[in-house]
Amino acid sequence: MHNMPMLHRPATEQSSTPEQLDRRSRRVWFAFAILFGIVVAAALYSANVYGRIAAIGALQEQGRTDANLKVALLRAVLERPRALPLLLADDQQVHDALASTGRDPVATLDRKLESLVSGTKASVLYVTGADGVAIASSNWHEPSSFVGNDYSFRDYFRRAMETGTAEHFALGNVSNRPGLYISRRVGSPEAPLGVVVVKMEFDQLEADWREAARPTYVTDEHGVVLITSIPSWRFMTTSPLSTNDRAVIRNSLQFGDAPLASLPITPPQAIGPDAFTVQAVLPGTRAEEFLRLTTTIPSTPWQLNYLIPMEPVVASSEREARFLVLTTLLPIFAIAAFLLRRRLASAMQIAVGRIAREELERRVLERTEDLSRARDRLEAEIADHRTTEAKLQVVQQELVQANRLAILGQVAAGVAHEINQPVATIRAYADNANIFLERQQIAPVRENLNFIAALTERIGTITEELKAFARKGRSAAEPVELRGAIEGAVVLLRSRFAGRIDALAIDLPQAGLAVIGTRVRLEQVLINLFQNALEALEGRDQARVEVATRETADDVEVTVSDNGPGIPLAILQSLFTPFNTSKEKGLGLGLVISKDIVADYGGRIDVESDETGTRFTIHLRKVVL
Repeated sequence: MHNMPMLHRPATEQSSTPEQLDRRSRRVWFAFAILFGIVVAAALYSANVYGRIAAIGALQEQGRTDANLKVALLRAVLERPRALPLLLADDQQVHDALASTGRDPVATLDRKLESLVSGTKASVLYVTGADGVAIASSNWHEPSSFVGNDYSFRDYFRRAMETGTAEHFALGNVSNRPGLYISRRVGSPEAPLGVVVVKMEFDQLEADWREAARPTYVTDEHGVVLITSIPSWRFMTTSPLSTNDRAVIRNSLQFGDAPLASLPITPPQAIGPDAFTVQAVLPGTRAEEFLRLTTTIPSTPWQLNYLIPMEPVVASSEREARFLVLTTLLPIFAIAAFLLRRRLASAMQIAVGRIAREELERRVLERTEDLSRARDRLEAEIADHRTTEAKLQVVQQELVQANRLAILGQVAAGVAHEINQPVATIRAYADNANIFLERQQIAPVRENLNFIAALTERIGTITEELKAFARKGRSAAEPVELRGAIEGAVVLLRSRFAGRIDALAIDLPQAGLAVIGTRVRLEQVLINLFQNALEALEGRDQARVEVATRETADDVEVTVSDNGPGIPLAILQSLFTPFNTSKEKGLGLGLVISKDIVADYGGRIDVESDETGTRFTIHLRKVVL
């Protein structure tokens, strides 16, 4: 064992002098430094590339969610005024004013339009005759009244007269304010009486967008900016217009005398579907790199563009990636340098020892002692490794046990929550049985005892289901008649909510309509939703919970709506997170378990809530019996 270093010594070391080894050592260190520099440079470059890609991916995911929310808000703003022209086109007072030559019907219509505007978000409502001249308007008493103005040149008037309805975004020629004009023809195509027009402005929406501090703008089919969080960008274009398009827009006076200049944004570089990188100059700032996300706006030919600043996020991500690379490479190269230094030092020692032949015996003894010490250190290190490994196994066992306890805690909490409903119902039936016994009414007592026996069987079923869930198992799904599941859920809640169960207004589905699932688990979902709705209405006048069923081509929708105070925003944002609840004694598991049950059967649960109430919609897969 002691002679192994001599046997494995390279031939070059045996014939090298200390001077040659010193020169060779310098060349090795020089090559090592060059290799270190190349590897670090390549790693830092790769880190920058990875950091940029990761940052853009994160921004794109977050931005897509924000853009979809903005589109949803814009659609909500658009849908409100669209019903007004439809209703007014069939209004008798509008027909009377258009058909009459007197002033009284027109004055009556003026006041009606004024009252409608004050109760909606519309900017102005007006009615024109078949010649395009406005005969009545909600601003009839203002100096800038639309009454008497000729709008026959407007595209929304011409298209409404031709096709019956139109929507047109333009700059008002009287108010000089931009907005969306929604129009509808009054009368038949053969004998039109006139057109009803509502103008919708977006000042509040643009103000809300500006608070987000991220440029947002909507463009039409020609690329002209219509709605924007940056006022100076209005009526600018995403790309230069053709001569023909520019002439058509100019002649229609759609955007007044706006120059229709191009936006201060460089041509986009595509990085994914509807995602681009651009250079943009915001008012009062320098050119900056943005991630531009685009999405179409349903029911319109418009497109929403959303700009997200990239430089801060990308720079931070690149710094993190570089730091991670350096913290990984530097220790590796430090260890390599240490080992290389030891290797070179060992070679130098061997060369010096070979020259001093007279000290060979002493050096051999010293070498033997060195190897012995190295062996002792190795044995000590091996012992340390074994001790560390044993400690690691103990820690791993403790982690496994802790994880097992956490899972058992969640299962126990789920069992407690799920059996709480039938237990509460059993208590109610038991109390009723005592009352009937005091009254010597035996038949109702037997009936309540039968109910209690059935509920105890249900508790056993629930615990078996939850134990199967803990074993990563589920009962086999099968066709379940939805009507029976709804009726069963109501039966379980009737005694617990005695006096309040009448608030449930259920439109039962037709017999035979079935969905994929198991009856017990579907009843659990329905009981959770019914109970939450009834508890939310506690103490409220005119409380009402509506349950409706709608059948589509592939699935069945069950909607549970209440007119309660709504779910607080802080709770709504993490509604399906375990132990998230606004109830003092609630566990926060009912909706989590309900969502998992519905997902097991290929469905989903949607929720909408505001100050007027809450609406849960269960989507279940339909099956034909």
